[in-house]
Amino acid sequence: MKQILSLFALFFLLSGCGQEKEEGIETVPADGKISSIIRNPVSANRVQDTVNVAKITFAEKSFDFGTVKQGEKVTHVFEFTNTGRIPLLISDARSTCGCTVPEWPREAIPPGEKGSIKVVFNTAGKHDQQKKPVTITANTYPSETVIQLTGFVEADDQ
Repeated sequence: MKQILSLFALFFLLSGCGQEKEEGIETVPADGKISSIIRNPVSANRVQDTVNVAKITFAEKSFDFGTVKQGEKVTHVFEFTNTGRIPLLISDARSTCGCTVPEWPREAIPPGEKGSIKVVFNTAGKHDQQKKPVTITANTYPSETVIQLTGFVEADDQ
């Protein structure tokens, strides 16, 4: 009988493990973008304080480079200002292909200060109308902002 009671107590102890919620500790569901939430807590799916966050405000979100010859490299600098209330931290800037390479500041941009993101588009192997987006991930709400280069690339045979 003592063994049965011990097993019964062990069963209840193990089955109840982890079900108590400690005060101040919040669990994150196993599905969804957990890694992006860890890197950027502002992207969590809950009510957010959108007033006391960093805000990235670009002078222009799109740049039309016009018409260029195939093989040229197009470079443009996108200027921005942190119009938020806390330092702006850009954690990533990426494009949809290796032909478009962004360079962004790695240091925090204080509220009210300016910064820039340099984007270089290599037109080698490209032709016709081009639209090259760059996605910026930062401690902003929403966590991602898109800027883009657009223009026309003339093929070598034209």
